[in-house]
Amino acid sequence: MTFVVDGTNGLTFNDATTQASTATNASNISSGTLGKARLPTGSVLQVVNATYTTAVTTSSSTYTDTGLTATITPSSSTSKILVIVSQNGNLKGGANNTRTGLQLFRNASSLTTWEVFTNWTNTATLNGVGTSGLEYLDSPATTSATTYKTQFNSQDNIASVTVQGGSGMSTITLMEIAA
Repeated sequence: MTFVVDGTNGLTFNDATTQASTATNASNISSGTLGKARLPTGSVLQVVNATYTTAVTTSSSTYTDTGLTATITPSSSTSKILVIVSQNGNLKGGANNTRTGLQLFRNASSLTTWEVFTNWTNTATLNGVGTSGLEYLDSPATTSATTYKTQFNSQDNIASVTVQGGSGMSTITLMEIAA
């Protein structure tokens, strides 16, 4: 399908199967909507955003929920989900040396570990890192509600680490992208 934007004639969609052109302008769609199936590949179909501000602390090397989570229901099983995470307020206690690990999960499955050295100083000093971010393009292949969340741990299992510490607000944004 080709898509033409023309300042005079508006939007034109060319249906690849029939090669018929359909002109659409503001007067044509002012009382309706342009269906998702008519949008080109790469279009953003929906956006979900969530925040979390409560500090969470662990001293364990077992991954623990950060509290940051969001759910999206894809409109098509071929859609991709762009996940954008800003995990804020990453702190390391000063009793022993450790580092924070961060993972992204879809439902109960780990998708990626994007950080294993946040806060690492090679000393027992207190250390804070403002933000650790991630952008991840996922292919969940479903039209069921899909939950994304982050988890963290104390990589060396000997000192505490915190997320959303110091009044930090973490965010997660999910964008359904047409395939």
